[in-house]
Amino acid sequence: MLVGSPLTELLLLAGGAALLYLGAELLVKGASDLALAVGLKASTVGVTVVAFATTAPELFVSVLGALTVSTDTGLGAIVGSNIANIGLVLGISALIRPIAVSQTVFRRDVPFMVLAALLLVGFGWDGRVGAFEGVLLLAVLVAFTGVILRRVQQTQSGISDADRDGMPDARLRDAVLVVGGIVALVLGSRWLVEGGQSLLSAAGFSDIFIGLTVLALGTSLPELAASVVAAIRGEAEFSVGNVVGSNIYNILAVIGIVAVITPISVSPGVRGFEFPALLAFTALLVVVMYRGDHITRVDGGVLVVGYVAFIYLLLP
Repeated sequence: MLVGSPLTELLLLAGGAALLYLGAELLVKGASDLALAVGLKASTVGVTVVAFATTAPELFVSVLGALTVSTDTGLGAIVGSNIANIGLVLGISALIRPIAVSQTVFRRDVPFMVLAALLLVGFGWDGRVGAFEGVLLLAVLVAFTGVILRRVQQTQSGISDADRDGMPDARLRDAVLVVGGIVALVLGSRWLVEGGQSLLSAAGFSDIFIGLTVLALGTSLPELAASVVAAIRGEAEFSVGNVVGSNIYNILAVIGIVAVITPISVSPGVRGFEFPALLAFTALLVVVMYRGDHITRVDGGVLVVGYVAFIYLLLP
């Protein structure tokens, strides 16, 4: 079998999909049990541990792409991934089972998601995101992390001795499941990205198109796998926290780090279409979360249709 042959790429795609499913099962199971053991809500775990873990593929792909290919690839992966997280990940999760909206996530985390999107668009509107802007994004990330740590501290201080006695003990097995799930998700997404990128490159598609489609979808697959498995298991609160947290980390951490390493160029096409699409999907999610205590199946259908329309409009 020749390396780089279509059969090789298809095998990478299949193996990556299998690892994603396995990783999602392990991660959701381990994170759920750990949350119970330390008294945290599923939504909080979703916006922290799970979101940060599932952002690893975006960080890897964007840094590697910026250093070896072009910053177009990394920027396209982030913008496309954030859109896919809202339109595809939350949309499919809600179609499987309506998702309860955590008011804590809506009040404390969603504003950071909106701020991150606005900062990226604002910083990139002149065609370049430089090291100074990258440092500012990382500074906002530090502030967001401080808010999360304060919330965890408040949660822990509010647990009575009687509550602690009724809580299960944290087990090494749960931590191993989380770590194993993260490794499988990162490796699976990497295989999918490699297979899809090679097939599209051979077909003559541009870096920005590959970033906005295959790389974005591929790096969103950990979020999709974790959220879908959580929805099926009746733990859909994970989904909202996972998407909101991932969208925050994608911009503040990944774009921040890449911009510090090397300036990111922003093409007129990205400023004219992809940036407005990112803001539109972000605003749509805020409206959906604001007007009800659940993201319904109808909402999920609207999100998925919106994402399909976005991909259609991207086609050359």
